[in-house]
Amino acid sequence: MPGFHLCEPSPQRTPLLYQAGASPRGTAFAARHAEITFVSGPSKRVVKRYAEQLRAAVQATGRNGDDLKIYAQALIITAPSEAEARAKHQDYLRHIDTEAALALLSGWTGVDFSRFPLDATIDYIDSEAGRSALASFSQADPERKWTVREAAHFIGLGGRGPVLVGDPAQVADQLESWLDETDIDGFNLAFALAHESMREVVELVVPELQRRGRYRTEYDIGTLRQQTFGRGDRLAPAHPGRQVSLGMALQSAA
Repeated sequence: MPGFHLCEPSPQRTPLLYQAGASPRGTAFAARHAEITFVSGPSKRVVKRYAEQLRAAVQATGRNGDDLKIYAQALIITAPSEAEARAKHQDYLRHIDTEAALALLSGWTGVDFSRFPLDATIDYIDSEAGRSALASFSQADPERKWTVREAAHFIGLGGRGPVLVGDPAQVADQLESWLDETDIDGFNLAFALAHESMREVVELVVPELQRRGRYRTEYDIGTLRQQTFGRGDRLAPAHPGRQVSLGMALQSAA
């Protein structure tokens, strides 16, 4: 309808641009447009490869490799002691529903896993949907053959990222190891129990990371983009999103 928009634009104008998916098309899209991207992989080897490919693709478009922040999926299971954390992990594992996990994996990949025996091995299958989901299993360890059952058991708790188990110091060690060895910028945390998992991270792991100087203790005033990059509220002048005007968009639509 003609007239003024009903709400005021944010100081960012364009919201912070997120992207997910490490397929060739997803990587190409992230390289040109994304400011933050999510990746998932069961090993450091897989996640490091994704990070290298993404940074190279960003640079190939003329952007700086640091213009893209890469966050890897992870599930943290922690407690005040290692014994408590491992007992909690074992309890969670008992509640995995194999059929439900395979339905989820089928949705990610476009492959109907109900057609395969649970002990069949997973090899790379080139499908239109979720190529990277299958590739992450088959490429995680070239010497290992994942079975359908093992894949279902793995993603049944937290998805396709690592499950980090231990007391706060042990979890912090693992997080630092992933950061330092894969060239990612941070984590997109999954949960086993929606509120409990995140509360334990905030109450137990964050203080440990702050003691190590690996997590902020306070935030400056500013938008999410400013907090993330420290370069102001708006898209960078060279970003494709800043090169499109309303007049150009209307001409293209016509």
